[in-house]
Amino acid sequence: MLKKNSRPIFSDRGFTLIELMVVIVILSILAVWVAPKIMGRPDQAKQVKAQVDIQGLETALKLYKLDSGMYPTTEQGLEALVTKPDAGQVPKNWRTGGYIEKGKIAKDPWGNEYVYISPGMHGDFDITSYGRDGEPGGEEFDKDINNWEIE
Repeated sequence: MLKKNSRPIFSDRGFTLIELMVVIVILSILAVWVAPKIMGRPDQAKQVKAQVDIQGLETALKLYKLDSGMYPTTEQGLEALVTKPDAGQVPKNWRTGGYIEKGKIAKDPWGNEYVYISPGMHGDFDITSYGRDGEPGGEEFDKDINNWEIE
């Protein structure tokens, strides 16, 4: 029991040098072990975002076809989802306001345009993001992301 004016035994005691060194060593080990695992995640997240964007474009294209009976041509491009085409086969029942919620075709996560081809070589249309390098082909994070390969 403490007397009225006595101080607690551990009142102003700080950490010892050894305790600080142990904490620094533990944090260093964690940083060396965890940092490489975290570093690869941003590119992986961008690949997933590109896949989700492509699936959203596919849905918008299917709605476009429901209204107009056809997909936009390669020349009309994905822009036909936000602006009524005035060249080629002009859809009669194009939805006022377009088929993309924000009224703008987003670029892929690396800042490049999605490549749209209709009719496609793998289906009614092909949508591709060339990945991090912006060039056809590539491996790992430079690998192309194609709508016909997304499950």
